[in-house]
Amino acid sequence: QVQLVESGGGLVQAGGSLRLSCVASGRTFSLNAMAWFRRSPGQEREFVAHIWSSGHTIYADSVKGRFTISRDNAKNTLYLQMNSLKPEDTAVYYCNYNPPPADSWGQGTQVTVSS
Repeated sequence: QVQLVESGGGLVQAGGSLRLSCVASGRTFSLNAMAWFRRSPGQEREFVAHIWSSGHTIYADSVKGRFTISRDNAKNTLYLQMNSLKPEDTAVYYCNYNPPPADSWGQGTQVTVSS
């Protein structure tokens, strides 16, 4: 059974930084692609960043150059370093395997960026 536990969110001023963490279990972490997603109020969940087991990464255009996804396979942990945060980055952030298994979403972690 897949379990995902996100942490590291909070309230930050525009221009600030946060580092999100996600501990994953239920699959062999090192062999799986992982990703971060986010859901803003009233919006659908959207893709943020993806990392393959090889370490290769891709990003949504809206976060490219500001966010960095990384992974520590020894700790089964996924990270998202977020710099130069903007109010439009305010959302609940979720991690998951990618593609996400059915019924696998965790609680997420709230990020709020004040202007």
